[in-house]
Amino acid sequence: MASQSDHKAAIIDGKAIAQTIRNEIAEEVPGLAVVIVGNRKDSQSYVSMKRKACAEVAIKSFDIDLPEDVSQDDLIAKVHELNANTDVRGILVQLPLPKHINEEKVLSEISIEKDVDGFHPLNIGKLAMKGREPLFLPCTPKGCLELLSRSGISIEGKKAVVVGRSNIVGFPVSLLLLKADATVTVVHSHSHDPESIIREADIIIAAAGQAMMVGSSQIVVP
Repeated sequence: MASQSDHKAAIIDGKAIAQTIRNEIAEEVPGLAVVIVGNRKDSQSYVSMKRKACAEVAIKSFDIDLPEDVSQDDLIAKVHELNANTDVRGILVQLPLPKHINEEKVLSEISIEKDVDGFHPLNIGKLAMKGREPLFLPCTPKGCLELLSRSGISIEGKKAVVVGRSNIVGFPVSLLLLKADATVTVVHSHSHDPESIIREADIIIAAAGQAMMVGSSQIVVP
């Protein structure tokens, strides 16, 4: 993520800001269920970090680890069980899921009141509509805007370029930037001359899942 604000470039200390936020929310949100299917190393790493973060702020973590070959029906049954559990205030299903499971179907079965990832179709739909507010926002996109806000970077009226259009980061962060009154362009694999588009940006959020997609030659600092 990069910005041209204040006529100088600066590195945003995401770890320090994250720790500040954790200190602020300690003991506010009891009962988070984190569901993971299979043994993907990246997913295991993400889930481990989420569970560690829960422990740091005294959020009770319900750890649901399911085998790679779990059936879709069994996974949905587990989601329903968590929906009914009053001790569980939020449910995260780690993506991606195995190919034999329909992610859309599973995510739509999570109670909208517990959809803390903000991936339920109703939450995403409200995010996409002007004047509507979802109950929850996808965490990584929300984190990107929180980093900008806490670093004193104004978004209103700025040219923002999002690199990538995934359902998890690129698409929802572009919607959040629009809600913050930025002028938003999304660069993806079929974009023509993406380097020129990126060079015109005041704010760049790279969410393509590939390192070095944005190089220093594409970032213009006044």
